Amino acid sequence: MGTVKKHILIGVLVSLFATFGGVFLYLEYFSRYGFYETITLIKDGNLYGKVLSLAAVPNLFVFFIFIKKKEDNKAKGVLLATVLIALATLVLKFI
Repeated sequence: MGTVKKHILIGVLVSLFATFGGVFLYLEYFSRYGFYETITLIKDGNLYGKVLSLAAVPNLFVFFIFIKKKEDNKAKGVLLATVLIALATLVLKFI
């Protein structure tokens, strides 16, 4: 695997980790209800897309960190993962 592809893959993986971290932070600390209650409310209200879009906010910080460190290929990976999350949010909105 080439170095460029490896760095893009690292950016995608870091972005996905940041997104899942964002979901966890939202469910654990910003919701008024408990963790499992919030998951039930999201499922019942069909709010997957909204929660996923909020959870992608940490990607902004990860992106700028990679840009500041001049790791452009990793930043491209973060951007790619963010676009994929946006597409998933769009699909979830219409399902």
